[in-house]
Amino acid sequence: MTNDRDYHIVQSIRNGDRSAMADLYHRHIGYLAAVCSRYLSSDEDVKDVLQTSFLKILSSLDRFDYRGQGSLRAWMTRITVNETLKSLRGSDRTRRLQDACIREDAVDGEPDTEDIPQDVLHKMIRELPDGYRTVFNLYVFEEKSHREIASMLGISEGTSASQFHRAKALLASRIRKWREQNL
Repeated sequence: MTNDRDYHIVQSIRNGDRSAMADLYHRHIGYLAAVCSRYLSSDEDVKDVLQTSFLKILSSLDRFDYRGQGSLRAWMTRITVNETLKSLRGSDRTRRLQDACIREDAVDGEPDTEDIPQDVLHKMIRELPDGYRTVFNLYVFEEKSHREIASMLGISEGTSASQFHRAKALLASRIRKWREQNL
């Protein structure tokens, strides 16, 4: 037996407790909304994907295999990311390669973000062009390789790497500008 609250919520839902569905939703909606908004710039798109994701989560919960604390959130995150990518593929936004005016040598390493407030950094990421933002998030937050990203998005590995490099350069440029104006 476990003391993990998520485990008990899942068991309650499986036993037909409808209030446990609301508990699950309220417990995880903020985190999953943040995951969605890393990929989608429109709040309406985020709401649509979250609704679809939760419907899929609830209808698939009988197939969820509890593997310890955090396993439910990881499983729900995977479903939400997949639904987000499906939404992006449906609109074909990830295939539009946008060429921003950035120097290719603008970033040699990882941009230092320690002094950047999280909400500001999140906004900078959210404002990246669709293709850049999608590849950046998959690489950085979901820890996917360029090969995996290419397969997921139907693009080449080189395109994935290029999109990531350009996203990083654009972020570095925006971080420099923010520092000049705010520090």
